[in-house]
Amino acid sequence: MRVYPTFFRLAFSWMDAERAHKIGFRAIRLVHSCGAGRVLQKFTAPAPSLRTQALGLTFPSPFGLAAGFDKEGHGIEALTELGFGHVEVGTITGQAQPGNPAPRLFRLIEDRAVINRMGFNNDGAAAVAPRLKSARAALQRHHPGVRPVIGVNIGKSKVVDLGDAVADYLVSARSLAPAADYLVVNVSSPNTPGLRLLQDVETLRPLLSAVGEEADRAAGRHVPLLVKIAPDLSDEDVDAVARLALDLKLDGIIATNTTIARPALSTGLAEVEACGAGGLSGAPLKKRSLEVLARLRNATGGALVLVSAGGVETARDVQERLDAGASLVQGYTAFLYEGPFWAARINRQLAKHPSRR
Repeated sequence: MRVYPTFFRLAFSWMDAERAHKIGFRAIRLVHSCGAGRVLQKFTAPAPSLRTQALGLTFPSPFGLAAGFDKEGHGIEALTELGFGHVEVGTITGQAQPGNPAPRLFRLIEDRAVINRMGFNNDGAAAVAPRLKSARAALQRHHPGVRPVIGVNIGKSKVVDLGDAVADYLVSARSLAPAADYLVVNVSSPNTPGLRLLQDVETLRPLLSAVGEEADRAAGRHVPLLVKIAPDLSDEDVDAVARLALDLKLDGIIATNTTIARPALSTGLAEVEACGAGGLSGAPLKKRSLEVLARLRNATGGALVLVSAGGVETARDVQERLDAGASLVQGYTAFLYEGPFWAARINRQLAKHPSRR
């Protein structure tokens, strides 16, 4: 019998969503800081059969935590102790910023979904960089064999004009690439004005080229570079991004971010409208996320690493994405509903799949 759903209903379901997130994340870090996480890891560590080669790296599991949960690198070690094969930190911007005014995070419990308009709230690249360096060193010490992977997701500072976006992304790349296992250029959040305009291939080309060069120079090695795209792109635009990624010899694509669409939902229309603008994530995104993955697979022919995100809740969802061409799979929203042992449960079930035996 699972205890967390009852705990969620009694402790968190009535609480402001952002406050609940902070309390839950603080509890996860507390378990780590008192040393209990290392003991817990004996039961949550992914089975060796789940090790996955991608981006020139070895991941302990193909399943990881998407950007957005740990925005500033405060809990990387603690989160890996829960069984995530990688943790993607961010989105981090060149300048520190408070994000959008609260309330800015809303749960649609009936739909197992979330609407957010956080607005890249974070301490800025210069403040986050030392945390990444420390976490990377700690993971290397505690995992002398295969350690969990650290991804870093970067975006545009809100106060920076689109015309100056490249220089702003380079600030983040310069600071963060040395401690990153891979770097993600986020041009697909709906919560920074104008950001999604950067998904246009003519604008995206110089941005990705410049970030890739700067990241490699700052790190003194090749830092795998990916771009994260929105599910709201047309099929033709998805194909165009795929062609650009191949042309630039990008390492991969993450599909997808949150959607500005409001597909058929169980939550009442008045409640949804009361949440206001923002990106929808969770179960309602599953269908479109799979469609984009399939399209990217066809367009790239396996030449790029595809990371699938959006509507991932179960081990069956993860395996479906892997079978559809993803090398790695990420989740986030279901973590809020499934609780701290979600990743470990998915890993155990994945390890039982015939292809893993």
